[in-house]
Amino acid sequence: MNCVDNKNNKELFVSKGLKNTKNRNHVLELLKEAEVPLTAEVIYLKLKVLDTNISLSTVYRILEVFIAKDLVVKSSLSEDNKTRYELHKDEHSHHLVCVNCKKIQAVFHCPLEAYEKAVEKETEFNITGHKLEIYGYCPECQRIIEKH
Repeated sequence: MNCVDNKNNKELFVSKGLKNTKNRNHVLELLKEAEVPLTAEVIYLKLKVLDTNISLSTVYRILEVFIAKDLVVKSSLSEDNKTRYELHKDEHSHHLVCVNCKKIQAVFHCPLEAYEKAVEKETEFNITGHKLEIYGYCPECQRIIEKH
């Protein structure tokens, strides 16, 4: 994890009406660096490796505050039913999930935008977002399966 960017984080926290704390900074920085959504347990373990003095319950409390302030998005992959967290970004991503090793890979191209507009027009439903998870076998698992 890079040096915690307290200055930019402080401005973000102030804009959201939050106190700027060391633990919030650590969680936010970890989420900024993550390429895929992380479970609270993974966040906790990564922070413990960095020798931060934080408990798992504190990580959960911080994540819930971040969700309430629209900083973080909470999702659950149906494959393992574990809750994961990622920063709320203007651009969204979808995920490829390996059914064998559970590796997650972000996909930033969204094939659903045009479809979403057509569904809105047809149903008069105001669509505010969507998530797409695609399940299959990652290249490493495919090689292992082919060897057997």
